[in-house]
Amino acid sequence: MKLFSKPRAALALALALALATPLAACAQKGFGPLDPSPPTGATVEQIIAKFGARETVFRDARDNYTFRQSVKIDGIDDDTGKVVGEYQQVTDIVFDKDGKRAEHVVFAPQNTIENAGVTMSPVDFDEIEHRLPFILTTEDLPKYDVKYLGRQKVDDLDTYVFQAGPRIIQKNQHYFQGKVWVDQQDFEIVLVNGTTVPQDTRRGHEDLQPPFTTYYEQIDGKNWFPTYTKAEGILHFQAQNGALSNDVHMRSIVKYTDYKQFRSTSRIIYNGEDITNKGSDNPNNNPAAPPPK
Repeated sequence: MKLFSKPRAALALALALALATPLAACAQKGFGPLDPSPPTGATVEQIIAKFGARETVFRDARDNYTFRQSVKIDGIDDDTGKVVGEYQQVTDIVFDKDGKRAEHVVFAPQNTIENAGVTMSPVDFDEIEHRLPFILTTEDLPKYDVKYLGRQKVDDLDTYVFQAGPRIIQKNQHYFQGKVWVDQQDFEIVLVNGTTVPQDTRRGHEDLQPPFTTYYEQIDGKNWFPTYTKAEGILHFQAQNGALSNDVHMRSIVKYTDYKQFRSTSRIIYNGEDITNKGSDNPNNNPAAPPPK
């Protein structure tokens, strides 16, 4: 998000920081205590390699699904708790007659987000597409420093918990940084909590995004698809050149629904073994319960 300067105000901006409290996982209902002991039956490196392989196939599978993406981003007045500005768009992700990926906007009311004092930036739209529905594939793993934190029960799921962040930040690139929960049986991401990095805090060029949590659900009996994301935080713009400081409370909800397979996808080969359908009989395939909508 960028601070919106009305023509009559001509505000000059200074350093901006995103201030928000991320998911307190262990304190939330449905989260068991974190067990930091090493995994059994496989090394941390083997587990990371295996879930990278499964995430690769999930990425290919999701690319062959149609679905509906509903985005609502609100600016909140903390004095009243009411929405003062909103961006909303509902898009069907489909395929055209030539089988190419296409987006069809089905609902887009007037954008009033500027009433909250901010504007949508290209980084915001890129985040919605690439980092909120986070996927960590074999191809992506070398870009990330992935550290094992332990094992944790999330509702009915036994998960491995990892801390992930970029090894090196390349120019004009953005990354996920935060925690990742991986199902111990299916070796796929079932929950993430983090933020986009880097955030632009240059004087006069601030571009901020609040922390987010994304929940995944087993849709096709094999793969865990993102179904719900919530992001919320206070974006704090400091005073400069006579302009008052500005705190903007932002809340975003993204829902991914109506998944339908368009065509078949590839297989997972891990250490020479086809593991595409392994883990699909997991009886505990319900997602971690998202917060009340």
